[in-house]
Amino acid sequence: MNVRSLLSLFLFLFGSLAVAGVLSELTPHTTFAQATSDKSAIQSQIDAHNQQIADLEKEIAAYQSQLNTLGGQHQTLQTAIKSIDVSRQQTTSQIKVTQNKLDASALKLQQLSGDISQKEYQIQLDKQSLAQSLRDMNVTDGKSIIEQMVGANSFSDAWAAADTSLAVSDALRTNANLLSGVKAQLGQQQAVVSDTHKQLSDLDTQLSTQQKQLDVNKAEKAKLLTQTKNQESSYQSLITQKKAQQKAFEDELNSLESQLKSVGQASIPTVGKGILAWPFSPTFAKLCLGKAGALGNNFCVTQYFGNTAFAASGAYNGSGHNGIDIGMPIGTPIQAALAGTVLGTGNTDLSHSSTGAQCYSFGKWVAVKHSNGLATVYAHLSQISVSSGQTVATGQLLGYSGMTGYATGPHLHFGVYASAGIQILTLNQFKGASTPCANASMPVAPLNAYLNPISYL
Repeated sequence: MNVRSLLSLFLFLFGSLAVAGVLSELTPHTTFAQATSDKSAIQSQIDAHNQQIADLEKEIAAYQSQLNTLGGQHQTLQTAIKSIDVSRQQTTSQIKVTQNKLDASALKLQQLSGDISQKEYQIQLDKQSLAQSLRDMNVTDGKSIIEQMVGANSFSDAWAAADTSLAVSDALRTNANLLSGVKAQLGQQQAVVSDTHKQLSDLDTQLSTQQKQLDVNKAEKAKLLTQTKNQESSYQSLITQKKAQQKAFEDELNSLESQLKSVGQASIPTVGKGILAWPFSPTFAKLCLGKAGALGNNFCVTQYFGNTAFAASGAYNGSGHNGIDIGMPIGTPIQAALAGTVLGTGNTDLSHSSTGAQCYSFGKWVAVKHSNGLATVYAHLSQISVSSGQTVATGQLLGYSGMTGYATGPHLHFGVYASAGIQILTLNQFKGASTPCANASMPVAPLNAYLNPISYL
């Protein structure tokens, strides 16, 4: 084998490896330089959005601090309106955060698209160089490596041909490994693109939800101002009226529910932590941590189940609180605690007596029946987003928090029942119902069917 032939083979091998390893950086140089510049510009925009998100989250935390302070003050019309206003400002900042996350995710997709295009180009070059290497590995100057070794003029020439063959094999193996590595990187980036697409979809849904929160919040403020004519005396009178009507309703409801047949012990599901999820998003759960010091818990629970201090003071006709109350701004998304079927929905505020007295009870409510023997109720909502008979998944939006029915401040009443005992009835279906809530459709159950939510959360 002459020196010219060996030199040609060496140059070809070197060229093949260059294509696999560095040709993409050399051809054409200006294209990749531009791509690098574009990638840097995109990253700068992403960093700017992330900084805006960090600044906005500080604003949101400050608004939450104001809400915590307002929640601890004596309830007046001024504090109620202020709470609604601060809640609206907080939601506006949350919308801006979501929009920045959307923009940053879109830029990330653009960045990934450029990276993937480069990887696909590199893979194509690798495939071409690998195929050419395989075609030419055994043939140089029209002779295979074996023919070159057999026809060598000396032992040293034959040995050189053998070394060349081994070098070619090693080069091809290296080239194949490079190609495999680039393919793996491409697969990882495509998986990131898929996750980013899902994140964009989730953020878009979240943005729509937050915008609805804003609308609900504005409507609640307008309603409160209409009811009170912006007079503190009217507001305090409204609260007094609510308390009186609520007591009358509870007296009658407790009397009627005591007539219902108790559920058997076998129908009451075994308690266990984590059987139900908290009925709010992780975002709201983070906000609750700011109230932990004041409330003594991490979940914004303002009143527990059973014979609480508030119940002992004379509330609930002495029978105890039949759920837990979770303090939250008007318009907070309420989520299903477990997959199930919507047993019913309603609005007790629409029911009133011939005298025009209001039914201060659940307000807007949703009841969901689950397959494990439990049922859950979500009350005092400002808006309902599901309908009776609908199947819902764990974490699915049911509606938005409010202060409808008997509520002197915005909160969610969350109740858990043995599903064997819960019924959706109007109180006039029982003999003797006479309160303004007589025609209101609502969940009712025998007393032993009311379960402590904390035992299942």
